[in-house]
Amino acid sequence: MNRNLVTADAQRRRATGQILLLAAALLVLVAISAASVVLVNEARKDNASVLHTIEVENHLNALLLEIRRAESGARGYLLTSGPEFLRDHDSAVSNILPYLEKLERSTSDNAAQVENLKKLRPAIETRLGQFTREMSFVKQGDPQSATALVREAAAGDTSTIIYDVGQAMRAEEDRLFLARTATADRTQQLASLVTVAGSGLVIALAGISIFLVRRSSRARDEAETQLRDSNLNLETTIDERTADLREANDEIQRFAYIVSHDLRSPLVNIMGFTSELEELRGDIFKRIAALSRAQSAAPLAPENATDTAEPALEGTDKQLSEDFSEALSFIKSSIGKMDRLISAILNLTREGRREFEPVWIDTSELIEGIVATVAHQAAEAQAEIRIDALPNIVSDRLALEQIFSNLIDNALKYLKTGVPGEIAIRGRTKLGFAIFEISDNGRGIDPKDHQRIFELFRRAGTQDKPGQGIGLAHVRALVRRLGGTMSVASELNQGSTFTITLPINWSANRNPRT
Repeated sequence: MNRNLVTADAQRRRATGQILLLAAALLVLVAISAASVVLVNEARKDNASVLHTIEVENHLNALLLEIRRAESGARGYLLTSGPEFLRDHDSAVSNILPYLEKLERSTSDNAAQVENLKKLRPAIETRLGQFTREMSFVKQGDPQSATALVREAAAGDTSTIIYDVGQAMRAEEDRLFLARTATADRTQQLASLVTVAGSGLVIALAGISIFLVRRSSRARDEAETQLRDSNLNLETTIDERTADLREANDEIQRFAYIVSHDLRSPLVNIMGFTSELEELRGDIFKRIAALSRAQSAAPLAPENATDTAEPALEGTDKQLSEDFSEALSFIKSSIGKMDRLISAILNLTREGRREFEPVWIDTSELIEGIVATVAHQAAEAQAEIRIDALPNIVSDRLALEQIFSNLIDNALKYLKTGVPGEIAIRGRTKLGFAIFEISDNGRGIDPKDHQRIFELFRRAGTQDKPGQGIGLAHVRALVRRLGGTMSVASELNQGSTFTITLPINWSANRNPRT
């Protein structure tokens, strides 16, 4: 006992250690993941800043390049009057302002660059005005004025301002590039350190986990070995028990058949003697009446009289005759009920021994045939039976006829008096099963009796209709043998809906529910 207690304590400690280890590993992974997410976001921001700096430098270089192209094109056109120089000049001039606007947008977050652009834009606009005037003089045929204007522009400080501001802006972007590159490098290094440290912890925890898993595996293997040793003959035992259960079930069916069959013999005798007793009753009370008349000095009837009329009785004799007749009526009623119960049991035992045969069934046709057989009963109850589209299935035809016949018959039997009956039969398919619903607007069933109605020889509600309480129990047994389920949804005075779920393709070699 002590060793078992120690083992149990060790197992609890081992389980607690494994839980703590898993919790630590989870915390490490969460911390690494969180740090990685933060550092990745920071690295993304730093890289975006570096790329932004490069983009600004590209815009600045493109702007200065277009200005130089415009100047070169203007000079070439003045010297040679070649149209290619004019085209190059015009193309460069058309690109200067767009590049300037891109540069302004990309540096709007940098105060120093904003100040530089305040100096750069007026100089560029001045230079563009000079280009316009130079080209205007050339086009007017006054190259000397254009040349003079070029010399004036060269001697002025516009180009110098553009160059100096451009260099200042380039220097600022170079400074930002170096600072942002250094920051991005530090972030990447920190991310690498976190990843390496986290990987080391994960590897260490993985090693510990492998050790614990191997130890647990050894313990599990030992337990499995013990389990195999303990349950070596489990399958054989199960087969034997299954065979015993099947044999017991067959024996119960045979016993029920024999008992039901043998009960008929004494029941027939009781019925016969009851009939004789009923005949003797007339003779007995005739004699009583004769004795009563004799005592009262009344004239006796001739001995050979064949009067079969009910003797005239009075007082206690009359009450005795009535009690005797009532007792005989009770006996005959009980005999009839017992006869019906025995017949029902015999039918159940015969049905239980019948082998089901799966066939393809047109359920709409099958139910239409059932409805046709109860058409007269439906007309008397002023009931309308509606059949919606139904799925076809593979199942036992006779079992389905019994199932639907019983449910439709019950729906007609328990309609509300004076209310036109409405019975609907619907169907659909879902996940390889066919679902049938038989609903009515009848009396309904109290929710507390939903299970009771499926029990053998049990009935619910007002007992004003003939029956032995076998029908629904038999229906559910058939549904289970066909591999399906059955349920009911109902409220008192709200009608009932019976739902039957059956396999679409049932096979006789399936393991049926019994």
